[in-house]
Amino acid sequence: MLYWLTEFSYLFGPLNLFRYITFRAAGAAATALFFVFFFGPNIIAALRLKQGKGQPIREDGPASHLLTKKGTPTMGGLMILAGTIVSTLLWARLSWPFGGYVWTTLFVTIGFGAIGFYDDYLKVTKQSHKGFSGRARLGCETLVAVIACIAMVMINNSFVALHVASAPIQTHLAIPFVKDFLPDLGIFFFAFGAFIIVASGNAVNLTDGLDGLAIVPSMIAAGTFAIIAYAAGNLIFSSYLGINYVPGTGELFIVCGAMMGAGLGFLWFNAPPAQIFMGDTGSLALGGLIGTIAVAVKHEIVLAVVGGLFVLEALSVIVQVASFKLTGKRVFRMAPIHHHFEQLGWSESQIVVRFWIISFVLALVGLATLKVR
Repeated sequence: MLYWLTEFSYLFGPLNLFRYITFRAAGAAATALFFVFFFGPNIIAALRLKQGKGQPIREDGPASHLLTKKGTPTMGGLMILAGTIVSTLLWARLSWPFGGYVWTTLFVTIGFGAIGFYDDYLKVTKQSHKGFSGRARLGCETLVAVIACIAMVMINNSFVALHVASAPIQTHLAIPFVKDFLPDLGIFFFAFGAFIIVASGNAVNLTDGLDGLAIVPSMIAAGTFAIIAYAAGNLIFSSYLGINYVPGTGELFIVCGAMMGAGLGFLWFNAPPAQIFMGDTGSLALGGLIGTIAVAVKHEIVLAVVGGLFVLEALSVIVQVASFKLTGKRVFRMAPIHHHFEQLGWSESQIVVRFWIISFVLALVGLATLKVR
């Protein structure tokens, strides 16, 4: 919205600042942070009043959670979503096709957030850790993700029509460490892209089990993809690094900045002992946001590295369920894997901080793929 001020830069030179993505990303982060700080206490108070008993705690989970987390309200993801969306709309360039990826990412974020909100609503009203049907939830997520993938192909084709890009590449798959090999997935891209987005959303959702555990790795992943999006959307930087030039993705830097600012504000209230949980409302939306950006900038495989912690959490659940169904035995004491370490005697703060460190290291490895070609 503020980008339109550049039209008056001939009258007032400093308005040229709004042309710079880095300036607007910093503004987006600061705006989102202030928004969550300012409105957070009122949102928490309202959710606590509406929910009464708060988020239901699984009886088959760690016994300590029944004592330390009972009564804590959920749906705190509304704070993150509101801060991210308001800030993005304020600072991003929204005109077509330059704002196309921004609108697509917001569509997935809001869509996944709505799905998570409904799931949280059912859990709170029924006072059960079970929401609505898993198949129905996956079906809704897949529909949102497929629509997003279709939109991304249209956006890329629009840039080609404007002669901003030389050839459409949105249906191609970029391989890390390889410069010129871009297999075209064709129609299968829609299934592949949707899988990445849905898997990312649910992996972050599974990670959200301890105070502060999901939000910081999400911020680290967003910060990493902010750099990747900025480079991929800049012809000079993408050429220098040997990565695919995807015009329009530079604006996703603003989305990532807004998400990081909102996440930092949320962490203030989510730090142990948490005043509020993000719930599926936040975790699904954050995962969907990160997954959509990874697909948009053609770094889907790199997402598995940068989001390696989320992958580990999801795999631990898959392995646990498969092992129990096939052999009747469990590989981990409890899944997802952060609960396994709780059962081993690690404190909550030890698990959270060590997982943060792992996320940071994996982010550095993911960034290294930008130059190693």
